Amino acid sequence: MKKVIIFLCLLATALTAAAQPSWVKKNAKALFRITTFDNSGNLLSSANGMFVSENGECISSYQPFKGASRATVIDAKGNEYPVEAILGANDTYDVVKFRVAAKKTPCLAISQNNAEENSDVWMIPQKQQKQVVKGTVTKTEKFGTAGYAFYTIDIASGEENDGMPIFNEAGDVLALMLKSMSTGNNTCYAVSALFADSLKTSGLSINDPALKAINIKKALPTDVNQALLTLFIAGQATDSAAYVQLVDDFIVQFPDNQDGYEYRARIAAGENRFADADRDMEKAIKVAAKPDEAHFSYSRMIYQKVIYAPKPEYESWTLDHAMEEAKAAYEKNPLPAYLQQQAYILYAQKKYDDASELYKELTTSSLRSPEVFSEASRCRLMAGDTVQYMALLDSAVSLFSRPYLKEAAPYILARAEARLEYKKYRDATNDLNEYEKLMAAQVNDSFYYLRFQAETGGRLFQQALNDIAKAISMNPSQELYYAEKASLEVRVGLYDEAIATAEECIKTAPQYSDGYLFLGLAQCMKGKKAEGVKNLTKAKELGDSQADALIEKYGK
Repeated sequence: MKKVIIFLCLLATALTAAAQPSWVKKNAKALFRITTFDNSGNLLSSANGMFVSENGECISSYQPFKGASRATVIDAKGNEYPVEAILGANDTYDVVKFRVAAKKTPCLAISQNNAEENSDVWMIPQKQQKQVVKGTVTKTEKFGTAGYAFYTIDIASGEENDGMPIFNEAGDVLALMLKSMSTGNNTCYAVSALFADSLKTSGLSINDPALKAINIKKALPTDVNQALLTLFIAGQATDSAAYVQLVDDFIVQFPDNQDGYEYRARIAAGENRFADADRDMEKAIKVAAKPDEAHFSYSRMIYQKVIYAPKPEYESWTLDHAMEEAKAAYEKNPLPAYLQQQAYILYAQKKYDDASELYKELTTSSLRSPEVFSEASRCRLMAGDTVQYMALLDSAVSLFSRPYLKEAAPYILARAEARLEYKKYRDATNDLNEYEKLMAAQVNDSFYYLRFQAETGGRLFQQALNDIAKAISMNPSQELYYAEKASLEVRVGLYDEAIATAEECIKTAPQYSDGYLFLGLAQCMKGKKAEGVKNLTKAKELGDSQADALIEKYGK
């Protein structure tokens, strides 16, 4: 009897060994345990995971990474690797992809096909990795445009196996068991490993809530254009230290791309490290596929520093140097934008005639636009050529057709202000009327005061009174508006109205001399000379130089 029992035990052991697929031992080497920590170094959570490439790329459960600032992986041999970057994450399906700092890792093959319902699957238990547990797919649901699978599986499991891979008969990974959906019995849920492996960052990932919840560094996208989009967004959305790290990562990942060096040069220039900026810009020019663009960027960087942040000075960053770089860009590729940059520099150097010549060329180029004519007009104004100044403003507006769109508004306003300056009052009023039509929701008291001045000069007195009244209603604390209204009312003989307006002016600003001046003048014009002279005297006491002549005239 004893011999029979021994034989049965040996037979059972042999059958168990025979039932284990041949890939178990190999695949077990690619499994690991992941541990996550918060920013104080406290343990957050642990999970299972697997290597999916020889360069240390892994997939695992997402939940343990939420709030994590650091994570480490311990592989089947006991080797410990820090997680160096998150490659992608999805909190809906509880999966994350990341990379550890390892030179070469064993890895699992991922099945390119979904498992059929009623097919057999296997799992290597976390606590007994020399054996496998067999299960059955009871339901397969597809999601996403790629048709990834979400499985319901009948398999003996436990929480310690959450995040473990589910294999097909060939030993390829089908799915990851989900901690967030485990039922605690022989039914579990799993999500496609192919989906987990497909996770990646994009240019917009910096705003992805799932990734933002992880405090470990995120990998830049592998596509250079997406990586550049990341840098652009990060420059506005992240703290400076994180942004600097992203730029450095970009340079490491794309060492032959000029943009990374340009980004880093701008950071250095912003910190007054101009020698560092110089080195990076020279590097950008050296590696650039389009050196003209790098020269152009260098020119703009120098120009902006000289014009907008002249202190502290940096000896080699001058307008002459900016011009050299702009000319180098134009020599390599004669684009109008590079010529425009030269015109900006010449204007800054007060070489207005030279700048005008370049703008003349630009007005017949692909950059012909209202902006170019407007810039050209400023050159002629500074050169003292008022005829050409006005003609170029007319050209800027003439590039728009009626009915005007809002894009025309700034150029119409600029011409209106110029016409007002040169006493073309009615033309200025017409322009301001057009501007109001375009910008009705944005016009303010300053606009109505400007049009009041044009209308007054053009002897459009009723319109002028209406506009100064609008200005007062929009900004009733501005004493100048009351004074201007009272002045015009006196001029057109509306003395009672002028008295009322001047009294409002005095109530608003008791120490403002113009209120008393126009009150006194209006009273004198009404025949109330005693009261009028009294108020004119008050204006004189407050420092109004016009009061003396009026007192002498009406005080007799």
